[in-house]
Amino acid sequence: MEIVKPNRSIPSATVIPVLVYPDVRAAVEWLTTVFGFAERIRIGEDHRSQMRVGEDGAVIIADVRGQRTPPQPGVETHVLKVRVEDVRAQYERAKSHGAAILADLAEQPFGELQFTVEDLAGHRWEFCESVRDVDPAEWGGTVVEG
Repeated sequence: MEIVKPNRSIPSATVIPVLVYPDVRAAVEWLTTVFGFAERIRIGEDHRSQMRVGEDGAVIIADVRGQRTPPQPGVETHVLKVRVEDVRAQYERAKSHGAAILADLAEQPFGELQFTVEDLAGHRWEFCESVRDVDPAEWGGTVVEG
């Protein structure tokens, strides 16, 4: 994979999800307060926002416009997995702010301690922390690329 050119107008992450929210400013406030994300660049008052997620992650918060719509209740189209250093602290932070916990904190067979939470617009986030280094063969995975 090639190294991409730097550009101060876009996050440096390789993959940048763009999530649609009915109220961009409310989403930024919620994601900052409940998840600890940080706003990087504001584009218009309510059009878009670039947010920093941890050291090297990013997400763009976009407004409802044209064919862009937020999640629909009862329909799961995506889950954003975010690796953190202390998942227990992330869990307590989300819980203390009243976030909807969809799956409680639990260790998975593949070595991750994780929980799933839904944000104010219905996007699902899975926060995880590596607690063991597990060979994928132990839980039925197959390494395809080394």
